[in-house]
Amino acid sequence: MRDVFFSEFDPNFKEEVADKIGLESIKPCFTCGSCTGICPVHEIIEDFDPRRIIYKILLGRKQEVLSSDLIWFCCLCNECFLVCPQEIKFSRVATELRKMALAEGLVDQGFLEKLEAVNPYLQDLCRRTLFRKVREGFCGPHTMPCWKKHTL
Repeated sequence: MRDVFFSEFDPNFKEEVADKIGLESIKPCFTCGSCTGICPVHEIIEDFDPRRIIYKILLGRKQEVLSSDLIWFCCLCNECFLVCPQEIKFSRVATELRKMALAEGLVDQGFLEKLEAVNPYLQDLCRRTLFRKVREGFCGPHTMPCWKKHTL
């Protein structure tokens, strides 16, 4: 456990992310964990936790989030969006965090080169996840048994 200092927090970070994707896209997150529970990447990379990343954004942990390798592992399958009771689209958040990390020079070029070897696997994981949903007859958030919010 390490000490955490107030100087490590950027209270404007969530606003900065909000400007890119819309404030209501992350602000309503109440860290229920549905996203992490269904994430195919989390099944393989236990440290990858969309809920924890959003929580760190809301806390203002800009340096920690943007310099993390984990933001690059989201396979953009939107599986988390399908179960999120607040309809947060983490793939959009991950995409913007990647752009911000690149713009601020917080990404090691060597890491990106190593990531190229992993990208085909992540894309295949995304495709298999989407095909499984289609095969199961998925038609939208209203069909998820755990969240009936879109039904009458």
